Amino acid sequence: MNKMAVLYIHGKGGYAEESEHYKPLFPDHDVIGLDYRGFTPWGAGAEIRTAVRRLRQRYEAVVLIANSIGAFFSMNGDLCGQIQRAFFISPILDMERLILERMRSAGISEADLRSSGMIPMPDGEDLSWQYLQFVRDHPVSWCVPTEILYGSADCLTGPETVRTFAETHHAGLTVMDGGEHWFHTPEQMRFLDAWILEHKNDGL
Repeated sequence: MNKMAVLYIHGKGGYAEESEHYKPLFPDHDVIGLDYRGFTPWGAGAEIRTAVRRLRQRYEAVVLIANSIGAFFSMNGDLCGQIQRAFFISPILDMERLILERMRSAGISEADLRSSGMIPMPDGEDLSWQYLQFVRDHPVSWCVPTEILYGSADCLTGPETVRTFAETHHAGLTVMDGGEHWFHTPEQMRFLDAWILEHKNDGL
C-alpha cells in the first residue's frame, strides 16, 4: 500500500488540474485533483467522501487541500477519521451569512425565498431555500487537524469569522497581509507555497 495521497478540492470556477501546482510541493506522494460535479454541500460533500474512501483503500493516509467553497463542501463530507490533516486556502466558513448577504443585496426576504423555492440571480447563482435550510440544519462539524491560509483582504470571509473558527477547531491560522480571497498573483502563490512547505510535515 502506498504511503500517502494528497487530494485537492478546487473552489468555484476551478478545476481538478489545479492540483498540478501542488505536485512539486509533495514530490514523494501522489497528488490527485477531484473533478466533482455537484455544487451543493450535500452533493459535492458526498462526492468528496466517496473519493476519500476510495483513496483510503489504496493509501495509508490521505491529506486534503481545499480551496474556498471546496473547503466548505469538504466539511460537509463527513470526513472525520478519514483524512489525516487538511490545508484550507481561503475557506468559506459561514455560508449562511453569505446567503443572507446576497438576499439583502437583492432585496429578497426569507418569506420570498421560502415561497419561491428558487430565485434566479443575474450572476447565474440561484438563491435556493433548500440550500439555506440545509446550511442551517447541518452546522459544520469538523475534527480534522487543519491549517488555514487567509488573506487579510478576503471579501467573502471576515477576519473574526476565520479567527473564531480557528480557535474553536484548534486550527493553525496564517494570514497574508493584503492577500485576496483568490490566491493567484506570483507573490500570493509564493506565499502559499511557503506556507505549505512550512506545515506539510506537521503531524505526518
